[in-house]
Amino acid sequence: MQAPSAARDHVSLEVSLGISHTDDELVSTIQKKMEDASSFSNVCRVPDQLRSRNERYYSPELVSIGPYHRGIRSPMDMENHKLRYLFTLLNRNPDIGLTLDKCVKSLKELENRARRSYERDFGLSSDEFVEMMLIDGCFIIELLIKCSSRTLRRRNDPLFCTPGKLYTLRCDLVLLENQIPLFVLQRLFQIVPIPKQCSHSLIDLAFRFFKSMIPGEQEYLREKLSEEAHHLLDLIHHWLIPANYTKKDAPTPKGLNKSAVELQAAGIKFKRSATKSMLDIEFSKGLLHVPAVRINQSTETLLRNLIALEQRRCIDTQCVTSYAHLIHDLMPSEKDEKLFSERRMVSNYPDSNKRASTLFEDLCKDTIIEDFHYEELRVQMNEYIKRRKCSPLKCDQKTDHSDQLARKPSALVVVAIIVLFMIFIGTLFSALSFFLHHN
Repeated sequence: MQAPSAARDHVSLEVSLGISHTDDELVSTIQKKMEDASSFSNVCRVPDQLRSRNERYYSPELVSIGPYHRGIRSPMDMENHKLRYLFTLLNRNPDIGLTLDKCVKSLKELENRARRSYERDFGLSSDEFVEMMLIDGCFIIELLIKCSSRTLRRRNDPLFCTPGKLYTLRCDLVLLENQIPLFVLQRLFQIVPIPKQCSHSLIDLAFRFFKSMIPGEQEYLREKLSEEAHHLLDLIHHWLIPANYTKKDAPTPKGLNKSAVELQAAGIKFKRSATKSMLDIEFSKGLLHVPAVRINQSTETLLRNLIALEQRRCIDTQCVTSYAHLIHDLMPSEKDEKLFSERRMVSNYPDSNKRASTLFEDLCKDTIIEDFHYEELRVQMNEYIKRRKCSPLKCDQKTDHSDQLARKPSALVVVAIIVLFMIFIGTLFSALSFFLHHN
């Protein structure tokens, strides 16, 4: 006879599952639930508080990739265009059926792993999910191949013939919710026939496609090419992380307590740096070295989605969020932005109708920082200011006085005359005193 406690456990287990199974089926069901619960979703959704402010920077305009925005309407029939790219890619092998069969079988093997990359199940059957991965993955691969060589493009391809389409497509492919797992792309790339004109790896093709969007020294970024990323956006994030980055258990980030203009008045100078990554901001000997950043729509789209990636804890760093907060602290107003512009550390493209200071203020809204990458830099600047011989107030006065003299050369003449007059008076009184003493 079954013990009462065991019977109760058995009943409660059946109730919690909501179904009754044989032992084997029950074990299989529980095992699947455990795997699903313990799996880590790395193709995340954008946090609601970020999406509600700027929906258009997180939703694709031209092409949907993966399940989150599957079936969206677009100005051109992109689903048919994806199929044309799929055919072009597979048709480079005379036995297209054999290649297609290999792709489908390989994706079937990866299906469970690929499904767990997303935050929830979308009700797609196995065939529907695999077909989506195949079409979207091959579309991306063929697009990267065509971008690497003009000879592989058709003359009437609307993605290359229509002004602005490729620009929009790049923006769509860096959206957090518009990704498929990188391991899916890598497996397909190993199977599909790659043309002889293209001798690059998948990662190198991706770098060539996105490099116009990524600020920084191209050769340095190329050296950081890595296949460890979860998807294309994460790949870009890997390229941007500074080489000297180390995660630290730092205290609660405090940020800066002075803007760029205030820091300049306190004796800190600003210089545009030719550093290798946009995030490489350094302080040395009273100089703050800041890489130039160009503000346009693609810059904003990329930064917003990288920050969303960090805010969802899909990765273990907050470098881009830290960068946005640092620049906002340095450039909270138009006068600070003017200083940045004069030093050529920031510039706006014609397609950007937003001031840089406003952009970075918006980027920081509703974001949380737990690992401020620039905490050490903040401490260094504060210590430098404390070591200055003169107080910030005196430095301000000296700076203002020097600026006034520099702007008004006539003031220098007046000062010189006054000094000479005082010397003359002093000499005259000395002479009179001498004669009176001897008389």
